[in-house]
Amino acid sequence: MKITLVRHTSVDVLPGTCYGWTDVPLKQSFQEEATITLRQLEESTFDAAYTSPLSRCTKLADFCGFPNAIRDDRLKELHAGEWEMQLFDEITDPRIQEWYKDYMHYQIPGGESFLMLYHRVASFLQEIKEMPYKNVIIFAHGGVLLASQMFAGTVAIDEKALEKLTPHGGVINLEL
Repeated sequence: MKITLVRHTSVDVLPGTCYGWTDVPLKQSFQEEATITLRQLEESTFDAAYTSPLSRCTKLADFCGFPNAIRDDRLKELHAGEWEMQLFDEITDPRIQEWYKDYMHYQIPGGESFLMLYHRVASFLQEIKEMPYKNVIIFAHGGVLLASQMFAGTVAIDEKALEKLTPHGGVINLEL
């Protein structure tokens, strides 16, 4: 099965803001960015379309011609819990140092660890892998794309994984 992963376009929050599950707005450059993303998809056809339910993903799915993409909560970004919508540099919680040292395993207070995100994304991918699809498109977030690449074996599950983050509006193709 071919999986096409699409990361949402740029968000309109201050740089350095922790915004996992918060439904943040997109930048005014959405139309321009989305057009570039759409061009990367023009030659493809898909049996099924899925999206995170957060508007930064559903808006891009709609723009790209998938207004009926199936919304799945497992495709949400990493849940940042108590740190949502705070600037990373201004988070005074001393536990953030533990997360910086081991974001893969350390669970954000009120949120999740990256490994928890990985397991929910893996659950989703395993489920669609069992379906009779040949080509699936998924509109999601950087963390979800990264977890999907880990599931497919194209990115190692380690502390350097964040270096492989897909840019906003980026498209990745995987084989499952």
